[in-house]
Amino acid sequence: MPEFKLVSDFQPTGDQPQAINKLVEGLEKGYKYQTLLGATGTGKTYVMAQIIERVQRPTLVIAHNKTLAAQLYSEFREFFPHNAVEYFVSYYDYYQPEAYIPRTDTFIEKDAAINDEIDKLRLAATQALLSRRDVVIVASVSCIYGIGDPAEYGKVVINLRQGEIRKRDKVLRHLVDIHYERNDVNFTRGRFRVRGDTLEIYPAYGEFAYRVEFWGDEVERITEVDPLTGEVLVEHAAVDIYPARHFITPQEKLMLGIAEIEKEMEERLAELRSQDKLLETQRLEQRTKYDLEML
Repeated sequence: MPEFKLVSDFQPTGDQPQAINKLVEGLEKGYKYQTLLGATGTGKTYVMAQIIERVQRPTLVIAHNKTLAAQLYSEFREFFPHNAVEYFVSYYDYYQPEAYIPRTDTFIEKDAAINDEIDKLRLAATQALLSRRDVVIVASVSCIYGIGDPAEYGKVVINLRQGEIRKRDKVLRHLVDIHYERNDVNFTRGRFRVRGDTLEIYPAYGEFAYRVEFWGDEVERITEVDPLTGEVLVEHAAVDIYPARHFITPQEKLMLGIAEIEKEMEERLAELRSQDKLLETQRLEQRTKYDLEML
C-alpha cells in the first residue's frame, strides 16, 4: 500500500515541532481527544499534514462549512499530491423540505437540486476509502449522516481481471443492479455502453472510462480510455467498478422493508380516518406510495 508522503518546501519551525511531537505522542498513547490551538496563519494545517505523515493513518478532516472544507481540500492536495485526498460535502445546491402552511391550507412539495460534480467527488471519496489506506477525506458535517451499509456497498463491487472467464450479460445485469444506466449514445458519468464484444464503463466517481474487451466469455483486455475521444490511455490487468450511488440495499432486505412500510402506512391511515382527518390521510398515502415506487 502507498504511504503518506508530505511534499513541501518548508520545515517545521518555532512551536510546530513541539506541537507535532506531542500530538503524535498522544495518538500513540490512544488519547481520544486532543486540541491544537493557533492563530490564523500559524500553520495549523501544515502541522496536521506532518502528523498524518508521521502516523500513516487514514484521516478524516471535518470543517464546519463548505467554504472552509474547500480551502482545506485544496491545501491537503498540495501537501499530499501522491495520495488520495478526497472531498465529501453535501451535494445539494438547493433543498426545500416539505412544508405545510395552515393559514392558507397549502402543502409545499419537497424540492432539491443535486450538484453532479460534488456527487462525483463524494463517490470518489467512498471508492478511495474502500480501495486504499493512504486517504485523507476533507468533509463538512454532511459526513456524519448515514449513507447506507459499507459492508453491503463493498459486496457489490464488480471485480474484472484480464484472462478470467466472465459472462458478459451477467456483468451487464450486475452494472444495472449497482445503478449504472445503459446508454449507447450519450456516454456520461454513471453509464455504460456495449458495442459487440466490447463493454465501456464510465465510473460515477472517475474522470476516465474503462473499456473491457471480451473474447467469448473471456476478459481479453482492459484499458482506461478518454470518454470523449476514445483514446487508450493505459492498460490494466484488473479493475474494480464501484456502485454509482451510495445507497445499496439487497433485494431481499428491500422487499422486507417495503412490506413493513406498507403495514405501518395502513395502520396510520386507519388511525387518521378514525379521527376524520381526510386531508392528512390523502397526503400521507400519496407521499408514502410515491416513495415506495421510487424504491
